[in-house]
Amino acid sequence: MDIGAAVNNVIGWIGDAFTAIYNNGDAAAFVVVAAIAIASAILVVTSKETMHSAFYLALVFTCVAVTYFFLNAEVIGVIQMMVYVGAITILFAFSVMLTRRTIVEEEDE
Repeated sequence: MDIGAAVNNVIGWIGDAFTAIYNNGDAAAFVVVAAIAIASAILVVTSKETMHSAFYLALVFTCVAVTYFFLNAEVIGVIQMMVYVGAITILFAFSVMLTRRTIVEEEDE
């Protein structure tokens, strides 16, 4: 096989991939949202800063709500956004911000 035929095969595969993504836009968007959710969930667990973990958790909740929208369950998606992202995450963020950090740092020493 010569170089020209190999290049034509690669170009054909790339064209087929773009055609598949174009024809299945919902599937491609779902894969992107799922990847963001998985990466955010890993960052929730591995982040050293508690505040960053709270915001990564909000991103995970948002990705779950978007997944409900993909499943045509808009009401559950809106409830997910209001209850989990709007209430639970903000409550967690306020509790972290209102906790005095000096007490924790003094106990560690």
